[in-house]
Amino acid sequence: MLADGTRIRLLWALRDDELPVNELAERVGKPGPAVSQHLAKLRMARMVRTRRQGNQVFYRVENDHVARLVADAIQNAEHAADEVPAHHRQQGER
Repeated sequence: MLADGTRIRLLWALRDDELPVNELAERVGKPGPAVSQHLAKLRMARMVRTRRQGNQVFYRVENDHVARLVADAIQNAEHAADEVPAHHRQQGER
């Protein structure tokens, strides 16, 4: 599930927020139908859950474990660069 960059960006956008498809599409710069397909796969994998309000469906990460998994994957990828990763600079390391 995390091999696709769009899915990672969707999960990253949902780490602190519950969002509808149209806002998620805007945040990741992809068309709504494509985002819906990615979200359906993430939902089948139990990485996101939904809540319906009227005719809108809101998405959020399934649990803290999924949020942590995505954060750890992104932070690990930051170590591939030559600079001190941003997550270390935020902790006061230089």
